[in-house]
Amino acid sequence: MGIREAAEFLGVNPSTLRRWEQEGRLLPDERTAGGYRRYDLPRLRPKLFRPPDGERKTVAYARVSSSDQKEDLERQKHVLELY
Repeated sequence: MGIREAAEFLGVNPSTLRRWEQEGRLLPDERTAGGYRRYDLPRLRPKLFRPPDGERKTVAYARVSSSDQKEDLERQKHVLELY
């Protein structure tokens, strides 16, 4: 993908990607014959751009369709808490 799409994917401005390239923080995967930067989606999220492990949260969701299934709901909650 091009620099505009890559910047949108990362939630930054294309000029930020150019600056990161100058700093050596994020290099394009290739350049076209015309000199355009090309980025590969799976490589755009290196550890440098991920939040530290301490800041990550896990959200669990359990539900049943009626109050008659309250025991099922409790079982689901227990399984999710173990996870």
